[in-house]
Order: sequence, then C-alpha cells, then structure tokens
Amino acid sequence: MTESSKAPGLPGLAGKRVLVTGGSRGIGRATVRCLAASGASVGVAYHRAEAEARRAVEEARSLAPDGRHWCAGADLADPAECRTLFERADAEFGGLDGFVGNAGIWNVDARPIESLEADEWRRMIETNLTSIYAGTREAALRLRANGRIVLVSSTASQRGEAEHSHYAASKGAINAFCKSIATELGPRSINVNAVAPGWVDTDMSAPALQGDAGRAALTLIPLGRVATAEDIAGPICFLLSDAARHITGEILNVNGGSVLCG
Repeated sequence: MTESSKAPGLPGLAGKRVLVTGGSRGIGRATVRCLAASGASVGVAYHRAEAEARRAVEEARSLAPDGRHWCAGADLADPAECRTLFERADAEFGGLDGFVGNAGIWNVDARPIESLEADEWRRMIETNLTSIYAGTREAALRLRANGRIVLVSSTASQRGEAEHSHYAASKGAINAFCKSIATELGPRSINVNAVAPGWVDTDMSAPALQGDAGRAALTLIPLGRVATAEDIAGPICFLLSDAARHITGEILNVNGGSVLCG
C-alpha cells in the first residue's frame, strides 16, 4: 500500500495552527498534507513512529514553506504526556486554532467476547478513547472563539463489529463524547465534530483487506472501492475550515455508502 502525495487544499485554513495526533501515517498523515496545502501550520503527534512523523513534517514543509511544522512523540493515553505535547504546541505556535484527535488502534485478529481479555479491553479503551478525552481537554483549555475540534470515529461505532467489540465500543463512545463536548463548547464558538470512516486503505487495515476478506468488504460498499486516506482527510479539513463554521456535534460518515445512517 502506498500513500498518495496529492494534497488538495481548502480555503479558510491559511495561517491556522492545528495539532494532529496519529499524524505519522494513514489518515493522520494525509490530513497533515491537506492542512499544509491549505496554508496551515501543523504539529504532528506520534507514539512510536518518529521517522515517519519527521517525513510527514518534511512533506508539510514542501507544501507550505512559510508554515511552522513540527513533530513530537507522546503516549496520549497518559494525560501528563498529553499535557506536555500541548505545552510543546504552545511553545511552537503561540496559540492553537484546531485539534484533530486521530490516534487509535485496531487489531486484525478476531476477539470473541469469550476470549477478550481484560488487558486487551483496557488497552483499546485507553488508546482510542482516553487519548481523545485527554487531547480534547487540553485543546478546550487553549482554543478561543472559532476554534475547531475534529475527532476520528468509525463505522464500527454505528453498526457494531462482531469479534471486535472493544474497538466498536471505543469508537461509539467517541460519538457520544463529541456530541457532549459540542454542547459544552458551543457557547464559546468552538465547533466539535467527528468523522466516521468506513474501510480505508491504510497500513492498519491492509491485512484485513487481502484476498477473500477484501473482496467481501467491497461488496458492502455501494461506491465499489475502499477509501484512500485522502478521502478521509478532505472531510476532516473541511470541518476545520471556515466553510463548516455552523456545523457542530455532527458525525460525518465517509464510508462510500456502506452504512447509511445520516
């Protein structure tokens, strides 16, 4: 699987300062490119993939040489490390206009409830949900009027996912969290939305899209193809832009029609 270098820009993002978690690969990295192409300055947060994060920063610099682009590592499930990351953003940016909560994991191996161990459940919830809480909290402390928060959910949050209940639970909670925080922060003119992707051609999902499993997945997508990372990055950047200034508390489904719940 190769990631496209195409990065169409969006209006209303020039000069914005945005922190993207999980920005070293997949959807996060495509979002970094889209933001940079739109003239934004981007902070790229990663957990372990430092080399990939540095390449994402190089891509951003090639697209927006005048921007302030940087990367930093953090375990976002640890609120203290998350706070340190945002303090880095304070130092680099001198303010924050947007936050993209994208960091997350998914395990290709099936985990029926009878064999789903407590430590697996805990790791999934901490990585996919606690990190969203911690990042959103830090963002809310910093964002001013016209600030934007975009969280990355999943179609699994809406249709469930047999033998991946811990993943579906973590993403379903993100939807509820998004709507709650949108209501809280709306009076401060801060918009909070989520994007719920279906199958996306990334490193994380590639093993599940091979062979018969991949062909079966395609039959469930009316548009007849798996999304690229750019297909998800565009809607994320739209929600960060001025074009979405009157949208908040929404779950934007980007799934090729596989889950028609809008």
